[in-house]
Amino acid sequence: MEVLVAGGIGYIGSHTCVKMIESGMQPIIVDSLLNAKVEVLSRIEALTGKKPIFYQGDIRDEIFLDMVFRSHKIQSVLHFAGLKSVSESVLEPLRYYDNNVNGSLVLIRSMRKAGVKSIVFSSSAVVYGHSDVMPVTESFLTGMTTNPYACTKYIVERCLTDLFASESDWSITLLRYFNPVGAHPSGVIGEDPKGIPSNLMPIITQVAIGRREYLSVFGNDYPTPDGTGIRDYIHIMDLVEGHVVALESISGKSGLRVYNLGTGKGFSVFEMIEIFNQVCGVRIPYQICQRRLGDIAECWANPEKAKHDLGWTAKRSMIEIMEDTWRWQLKNPDGY
Repeated sequence: MEVLVAGGIGYIGSHTCVKMIESGMQPIIVDSLLNAKVEVLSRIEALTGKKPIFYQGDIRDEIFLDMVFRSHKIQSVLHFAGLKSVSESVLEPLRYYDNNVNGSLVLIRSMRKAGVKSIVFSSSAVVYGHSDVMPVTESFLTGMTTNPYACTKYIVERCLTDLFASESDWSITLLRYFNPVGAHPSGVIGEDPKGIPSNLMPIITQVAIGRREYLSVFGNDYPTPDGTGIRDYIHIMDLVEGHVVALESISGKSGLRVYNLGTGKGFSVFEMIEIFNQVCGVRIPYQICQRRLGDIAECWANPEKAKHDLGWTAKRSMIEIMEDTWRWQLKNPDGY
C-alpha cells in the first residue's frame, strides 16, 4: 500500500513511517522541513533498511501536490502536516489558520482530483476544549476551543465531516491525540523541536542534559491535586501503532470515524518531573511561572472506542516513556 504521509519527517510522522515500512507499507513522504530536519530520512533508513521516498514541498502548493499524486498509486493519506504550539498560535493566529486550515483544504482538493478518497487526520484532544467531566469520550461536545491551534484542528475536523456528508464514498478517520511523548526504543529517532519546545518532555530532557537551566512550570494554581496541569501522556510508539491499525483495518472503507488515542490516565507536571527524577536519576530544577494563554487544567482520554473497534490499546508504561525519551536525548544531546 502506497500512503502519502504529509509531515512525514516530523516527530509523529517519522515514527509512523518506520512502523509503516516494518508493516510492509510504502510511505510517500511530503514535508516542507519548516519544523523538521532532512537528517531524519537517513535515520528512518537506518532503522528499516529502506530509503523513504521523499518530496520537499508545502501542502499549500496545489501544483506540487498534484504532481506527487500523479507520480504514485497512492491509496490513502496520513495528514500530520501542521503547526502545533498553543502559545505560538495565540501570538500568530493567522499563520496557524493559513498553514493548518488552508493547507488541509488544498491537500483534500488535490486528493479529490487524484481520486484518493481515504484520509487519516492527525487531530487532537484540544478540540474538546475545557470539560468538567473526565475522562473524555468521543461523544463529548467539540468546538469550545481555547486557542487558535485548537480552533484549526476543530475547523479541519468540521470540514472533513461536512465533506463526508456531501460525498459519502470517502473514508475519513479523525484521530484525536492526547499528548505524544517518548521516542523509538533504539534512540535513533525522537522528538527534536526547533527553538524553545512547547511540550513538557523535550524541555525536561533538555534541562537534564544541560541545554537549559531550568524547567518553567506554567501555573501551580489550577484546580488539580497539586495545582499543576494534568494530561494524558501516550508513548509515541503506541500512537503510531494506532495509525497503522487504522490504515490496515478501515482505510479505504467508506465512513467517518473518530477515535481518541490515549492511555486513560492523567499525570500532573509535578508527577512527571518526579517520575523522571526517579527513573533517570537526574534532578530537574524548575521555576513556577504564570499560566500560558490557552492552557486548561486537565484532560485525559477514555480510549475504549479504539479498543472496541480497532483492537488497539496503549501498552507502554510511563517508565518506558521516561527511559526511551532519556535514551534519545543521551544519544542525541543536540538533536539531529
